[in-house]
Amino acid sequence: MSTAQDDSAKVAVTFDGSAKEDARIVLDVLSTSFASDREPDDTPQDSPDGRPMIWSATFDVSRTLGVPGPTRLGEPVTLTAQGGYRAVDRLRESLAEAFTVRVTGSAAGDQEQETRFRLENQGQV
Repeated sequence: MSTAQDDSAKVAVTFDGSAKEDARIVLDVLSTSFASDREPDDTPQDSPDGRPMIWSATFDVSRTLGVPGPTRLGEPVTLTAQGGYRAVDRLRESLAEAFTVRVTGSAAGDQEQETRFRLENQGQV
């Protein structure tokens, strides 16, 4: 398999402005489904000086490891996913197993897209 094919299955996920507990919940849900560049014990931390934090991870969506169940957030989370069209769709599908997912923005390129999602507890709108 070539590097280009490997890269087409990778999605970079970033989010900020979320409580570290909610960030951890989202990362755990995605890690249930896909391999990640984050170690299992690499948990979101608060900034020592109280400044806002941005959390990020890259997920390889070429193979589904498992399906997450519904999960509860303390408050809605907004995240940005960047990758190939199909890869971002697979990531969204996995998130939808655990949360209500709404697309709040998108920018399209030739071979990849950047999509902003709002995650809420299932049953909330």
